[in-house]
Amino acid sequence: MQKMDKSVQITLIIVGTIILLTIVGIILFKSSSAENTISVQGEAVAKVAPDLITVYYNIQTTGKTSKEASDANSLISDSLTNNIIALGFSKDDLKTENYNIYPNYDYNNGQKLTGYTATNSLKIEISVDEKDKLGDTIDAGTNAGAGISYINFELTPALQQKAKTEAIETASADARVKAESLATGFNKKLGRLVSVSLNQFNYSPWNVYSSYGAGISEASDAKMAATNINPSDQEVSAYVTAIYKLI
Repeated sequence: MQKMDKSVQITLIIVGTIILLTIVGIILFKSSSAENTISVQGEAVAKVAPDLITVYYNIQTTGKTSKEASDANSLISDSLTNNIIALGFSKDDLKTENYNIYPNYDYNNGQKLTGYTATNSLKIEISVDEKDKLGDTIDAGTNAGAGISYINFELTPALQQKAKTEAIETASADARVKAESLATGFNKKLGRLVSVSLNQFNYSPWNVYSSYGAGISEASDAKMAATNINPSDQEVSAYVTAIYKLI
């Protein structure tokens, strides 16, 4: 029985020693690794001409009931769709972004229901090569009774991806150049890549017109703003962080 107890004690001592040595080894390895690495950030901007124009419409109607507000909204939406089709677009080219119906209350005398408001946000995309259709596309909305929320010069998903890839590759190369320069400055050589992460990727459409009105003056302003502008290059930026081993 005593032999068994002693054997167990010896086994526990051996296991404990192995665990302790392992922990110490890990700590020393991490400490050594941290002391012999450098972290750098690479950044780059890819410039590309927008290939898309997006017109955003807004339709707002009211009624004593939700159905009345909805029906009034549908009439304008149907008219807008017909106007768009008449320009040579497909019905599917006009896409709904958001649709909502909500009650209106008069809070001056308690909480009295006064009616309902229906809002409908739609958009249509036009190739930059067909920019000459932009004026008619704006008129298609205003003639139907819709407002022009805003107009953007944008990048198609395919062009976004191409620019994004270019920016990330250039940012990665920038990080390596910085790392090599740091290594040389400290009389070291650049070793293996320990880790890399994409910190941020930025792209913002170029807004050339914004308004939440639905009047004739807004339509005129929208046409003037959008049709008289030649789009400049869009900037797609990328930032990466890379950690290298120094040897």
